[in-house]
Amino acid sequence: MASSVSMCRSVAGGKSSHNLNHFTMNILTFLLILCLPFTSCQEHRMYVDVNNLNLLVDETRLFKLVQIGEFNSTIQVRSQIQHPELVQFVPPVIEIPASSEPNDSVRLTYDICAYGKSPGHSEVAFNVTPSGVVNLDSVFVLVTVMHSNAIYIISYIMGWIYFAAWSVSFYPQIYINFKRKSVVGLNFDFLALNIMGFTMYSMFNCGLYFSKELQGEYFSRHPRSLNPVQLNDVFFSLHAVVATMLTIGQCLVYERENQRVSTSGRSILAGFSVVVLVSAGLASGSTIHWLDFLYYCSYIKLCITLIKYVPQAYMNYKRKSTVGWSIGNVVLDSVGGSLSILQMTLNAYNYNDWISFFGDVTKFGLGLFSLIFDIFFILQHYVFYREDKECVGDTESDSSNDVLDMTRSVGSEYFLIRSWDGEEKKYDLDAKL
Repeated sequence: MASSVSMCRSVAGGKSSHNLNHFTMNILTFLLILCLPFTSCQEHRMYVDVNNLNLLVDETRLFKLVQIGEFNSTIQVRSQIQHPELVQFVPPVIEIPASSEPNDSVRLTYDICAYGKSPGHSEVAFNVTPSGVVNLDSVFVLVTVMHSNAIYIISYIMGWIYFAAWSVSFYPQIYINFKRKSVVGLNFDFLALNIMGFTMYSMFNCGLYFSKELQGEYFSRHPRSLNPVQLNDVFFSLHAVVATMLTIGQCLVYERENQRVSTSGRSILAGFSVVVLVSAGLASGSTIHWLDFLYYCSYIKLCITLIKYVPQAYMNYKRKSTVGWSIGNVVLDSVGGSLSILQMTLNAYNYNDWISFFGDVTKFGLGLFSLIFDIFFILQHYVFYREDKECVGDTESDSSNDVLDMTRSVGSEYFLIRSWDGEEKKYDLDAKL
């Protein structure tokens, strides 16, 4: 024992056995780090070249199962179809023969034919026999079988049209404010709720689109799904924040009389802010996941969408006028909402997926709720308060004629009209306004 110790010390050049053990641990750690990529590679030796597959009824489509490296034993890869009545894979089982001299870098592909049997959505996973040879947890295909490719194209175009309509809908209000140099008639509660709602929506979209950690957390909960947030979602939400901030900026520099965010509006915003701060604190302390925090932000956006139109509708009712509230904003929003619901209807028919149509209460309910308010605003503008609009002229066509007040003294033979620039004019009763 003593001779062994002395030999170790002589080889180490007089260093202690503690230093030798430390050196050995460093070597083992280095080798372990080198082996990690190899281990990860071994766990992901197969994948499919497509994760989303669209088929027509009675149509076939080829895709590939890709194998990286060979095996020293024969394995079988079998497809597990969630709804076999919708789609069929041929062959259902791929047998991969063993290799006497496995090559870990070779790339092999196997063709799989997908046949659409009936409209709908089906998730397809794969397993391997014997188990444990390769990890196929992340190998999946989402198959969509549809009635008509034309309906699919129309639905796709509709999606971009209502995306454009909703994006442009912010600008008629901005233009009206600029032309009138006034924001009187635009409800500040609506703006305050809007900016918070779109901020929450932007946080949700940017978090899931840009953060790899949040994406990993999402896919760990939904292992065979795609990212629900696309680039156009990110662009729309950020653009909405910028456009709403620009409108709020107009409220600071243009005529606004005594308008401000109401006490009830501030209370609602304060309540939502508390939820955001508390949930962010819980996420920072690892009590909840950051993905849950993003979900809470999205729930706040949904709540705001349900209530944000109420203050403006009530303000129009109290004033008996829609002057200052852009009807262009409403029309574009109604176009977007109508096309959104129509797209959902077309998709439900094309994929025979009416359960999802009525099951997605949030999306359908919010779209329908917004559309109902748009119709109500249109009625306010063109029906309920049309006489007021006709009496004062086209108040949105010429800023110099925008009417702040119109009075008639008892027994007088004229109307006194005061415009936004402070000018007062008298008009005879028989004069054409």
